[in-house]
Amino acid sequence: MNTLKCLFLLLFVSAFSFLKAQDIAVNYSLGETYSDRYKYSTVLSISGSANNETVIVRTYYGGMPLRPKGHFIEKYDAKMNLVEDYNNKYAGQYMVDGFINKGQLYLLELKYNDNTLAYEYVVHQSSLSNFDFSEKKLLSIPSKEVENPLAISKFNRNFGNGFSTAVHFNKEKSAFAITVQHRQGSDAKYSMFLFEADLKKQLEYDFTAETKEKNYAFENIAVSKDFKTLYFMGKAFFKKKRFSAKERRFQYELVRISSDGHQTQQFDDKGRFPESLKPILNNGELLVVGFYADRKDNRYNGLVHFKLNPSSLAIESKKYNPFSEQFMLDKFGRQVNAEIKNLIFKDVFVTASNDLIFSAEEYFVTESENSARNTSKKVNRYHYNDIVCAKMNAAGTMVWARNINKAEVTQGDEAYASYTAYGKDNDMYFFINSGENPKKLGKDRIIFKQGFSRNPNMFVIKIDAAGNLGYKKLIDDKEVRLPIMVSKPLINSAINTLVFYAKRGSKKQLVKVAVEDISTTSLK
Repeated sequence: MNTLKCLFLLLFVSAFSFLKAQDIAVNYSLGETYSDRYKYSTVLSISGSANNETVIVRTYYGGMPLRPKGHFIEKYDAKMNLVEDYNNKYAGQYMVDGFINKGQLYLLELKYNDNTLAYEYVVHQSSLSNFDFSEKKLLSIPSKEVENPLAISKFNRNFGNGFSTAVHFNKEKSAFAITVQHRQGSDAKYSMFLFEADLKKQLEYDFTAETKEKNYAFENIAVSKDFKTLYFMGKAFFKKKRFSAKERRFQYELVRISSDGHQTQQFDDKGRFPESLKPILNNGELLVVGFYADRKDNRYNGLVHFKLNPSSLAIESKKYNPFSEQFMLDKFGRQVNAEIKNLIFKDVFVTASNDLIFSAEEYFVTESENSARNTSKKVNRYHYNDIVCAKMNAAGTMVWARNINKAEVTQGDEAYASYTAYGKDNDMYFFINSGENPKKLGKDRIIFKQGFSRNPNMFVIKIDAAGNLGYKKLIDDKEVRLPIMVSKPLINSAINTLVFYAKRGSKKQLVKVAVEDISTTSLK
């Protein structure tokens, strides 16, 4: 080995040292395994009640080809005992989400009314103590019927089909915002609405004038505690502007909506291209955090932090933080000229000292062909790869950034893929499905590989306050025989627990994970 290689190896080993991990203070308990009558189903929502109950709403399918037949509702007590279930045989047209508020279960649907020639947002409402659904219409928007009205992918909107709508919940699910782009005669209209979780409409706003020159694809929202102010963050796509080769056809914008009107802030610093931005309201402050690139092609170079005036949206401070050498070693090892892209913002945790710890995932879609019986069919494959976790202090300076190498791909239910992040004190925990053991990429780098299989294993990864990383296998496939829906838990921060749903075929089970108070050493 030549001198240069020896020197690099020495530096590499000093930057990365595996320390023997002590026990990570995360434990679990198992509910009973129950039989289930619906082999084919997907989870619409998993929610908690005031009595620490877990309420799961599943869309079940039947027929050939499979199509939605109804919604099956399960209610579990605090000890994970199944106490009641209910078969709601209404399948609906486009079921958006489910949520609980003050003892009431709400199922939000978008449907087309052939009689009134309008799209309607409808809520199906029932008490948790006595399942008896009633229907309430929230909105009715005249329109022709289109093929894909609901913008399921908020990051890739279809602006040309005459009608496009999206629903955005805040993190607590105490409120949700609806955007609607539609035609009224020959005119294009853009409407915004804000509802509390009890269905009280707080805001209705005509945003049409702002869409003359741009199309908006909003990605995240923030809502004030009094529900009187709504912040939309997303991409504004220019309709007519001419671009040079070095420019993007969109820019990130934050839009503030209230009864007094709207304000807009653009994030368009020359030579800086913000990506995957998220607004955060914290202790009266309005922050925007995310990533940035030095080029227009989404190759991320670091983290960005903005502090804004909550009323005027004027930028009071901004900080660009390049990725650290530690982070690049985490992700790429000795590879040079590597690039970071396709990051989708997932979660943010605010510590007691107002530090921000947020995570994102490397997500993208590829297309392949499945051949069977002399026919071929194009199939989308959904990739959930590396996790990026970063900490910034209250001033917006990056404290550390870490990369967790992960590779998952699915054609089916995404609930079994991706991850869940949970913040406690100054630590972050990540729950993922993985194969039997992480695969070594080199002396001090590992990768977690495809977890949704016949042999499910749940791992917990911990990053402590200093950015040290450790992991352990939390649940072995010999203990839980069913794959766990690792990205759709019920999180109860008040008691530091997460409830996961495990299901395959005609069997189902709940898994409760508790995060306790013991520190761990790490991969440094």
